[in-house]
Amino acid sequence: MEVYRLAKEPRSKSLTSSGTASRWNLDGEQVIYTGYSRSLATLELLVRLHGIKPSTPYKIMNISVADEDDLISQVLIKDLPANWRSLSAYSKLQAIGSDWYRNDKSLVLKVPSAVVPAEHNYLINTKHPLFASKVNLVRTENYFWDDRLF
Repeated sequence: MEVYRLAKEPRSKSLTSSGTASRWNLDGEQVIYTGYSRSLATLELLVRLHGIKPSTPYKIMNISVADEDDLISQVLIKDLPANWRSLSAYSKLQAIGSDWYRNDKSLVLKVPSAVVPAEHNYLINTKHPLFASKVNLVRTENYFWDDRLF
């Protein structure tokens, strides 16, 4: 499976995580957020940037994850709180993701996108024992921001 991550140019050279808390993880948990497509990765980042055009160069990272079903756990919308797309649900979503991370339930967690709920993001646990052997940075591509998005 190939997934995509938009990253500032200096952070696009390796598969690392800042460990900063986000929708599905707590501070200190080393999770890489990726999107199923380049366009979903773009929308997810636009939401986080609040529609402000970045002033620094970005790259799109093409990441390969081994196609093995047992490497992926999935969170279904039906199992989430009704307000899961809102900021007020962060603590509940972080608890779900943190449990997955801390217990090494799988290498990858497939979660619905809050921006496009019918599509999915893939969280990669960089501390999982299979990370080094099952996840690879295939290539990094130049990325440009279309001004019409802002």
